[in-house]
Amino acid sequence: MCSSKLKSQLGSTNFISKIKGGSVLEQTKAPLSPPVSPKLPSPRQPAIKRGKDPKPTSCVKKWKKSSYGDGVAVASSSEASLKYSSSSIVEAPGSIAASRREQVAIMQEQRKMRIAHYGRAKAAKYEGKEANVVVREQNRCSYITPNSDPIYVAYHDEEWGVPIHDDKLLFELLVLTGAQVGSDWTSVLKKRQIFRDAFSGFDADAVAKYNAKKIISISTGYGIELSLIRGAVDNANRILQIKRELGSFEKYLWGFVTKKPISTQYKACNKIPVKTSKSESISKDMVRKGFRFVGPTVIHSFMQAAGLTNDHLITCPRHLQCLALASQFATVAN
Repeated sequence: MCSSKLKSQLGSTNFISKIKGGSVLEQTKAPLSPPVSPKLPSPRQPAIKRGKDPKPTSCVKKWKKSSYGDGVAVASSSEASLKYSSSSIVEAPGSIAASRREQVAIMQEQRKMRIAHYGRAKAAKYEGKEANVVVREQNRCSYITPNSDPIYVAYHDEEWGVPIHDDKLLFELLVLTGAQVGSDWTSVLKKRQIFRDAFSGFDADAVAKYNAKKIISISTGYGIELSLIRGAVDNANRILQIKRELGSFEKYLWGFVTKKPISTQYKACNKIPVKTSKSESISKDMVRKGFRFVGPTVIHSFMQAAGLTNDHLITCPRHLQCLALASQFATVAN
């Protein structure tokens, strides 16, 4: 009985040992390489800190007595991994930090060259790494940039926002404002003399007499759209009608703002609207009288050009200058 029980136990152990891939005798032996204890540090190399540079240490193996009773060579991760100096990484010519510093230096040099090119620095010449002092002479409205056309800058500095009380000049600005729809003020200002020649110096009496043949010849000779010429002729007739009723076109327009410019207090150009309730009311009245090219947006732009509203930014020096011009005219009129 004992022998049979012993044989059955041995058979079961052999079966289990075969499943596990080893014999019972092999399991009694000490393993050649013990499993890694969770108390041991991770073999993963630690991250290098950018602070104080530790002294590089060599890889030294230390014999530690394992829990299995055998002496096993275990190398700690702090000693097994060679610690490099962070300064050597940062200062290396091919490192990411070195390439980034070089890129930033190039960008700074390019910026200085652009500043010198646009004339925003005192020095006329650009010399190597010498930084020129950036001085902005005038704090104009923000839509005036170094890339703005000189004719547009001169128009901003001398005409835009100045109160206009001359009938011919008001008629001219009304035509030019309608012409810049779908275009821009710079292109229209460059053709300003062409418009003056085509419309007889913006004399409403002369323009009102243009017939169909004259309109076609002007369009062919000066390259102006037929619809714009016909609109100017119709507007000239409406101006003559207003003159007969009120005495002048200037009196009609300035009556909408009680003969005093609207002074706004905008600090940024993106806050300036494209139309206002006042421009809408003027547009409705002019359309009722038979004017053409007088939508609310066009009329608001016309009000800005003719000085009916002072939309210069409060940081622009022209804001106070236009206010002074308006007060001077009010004093003379009274």
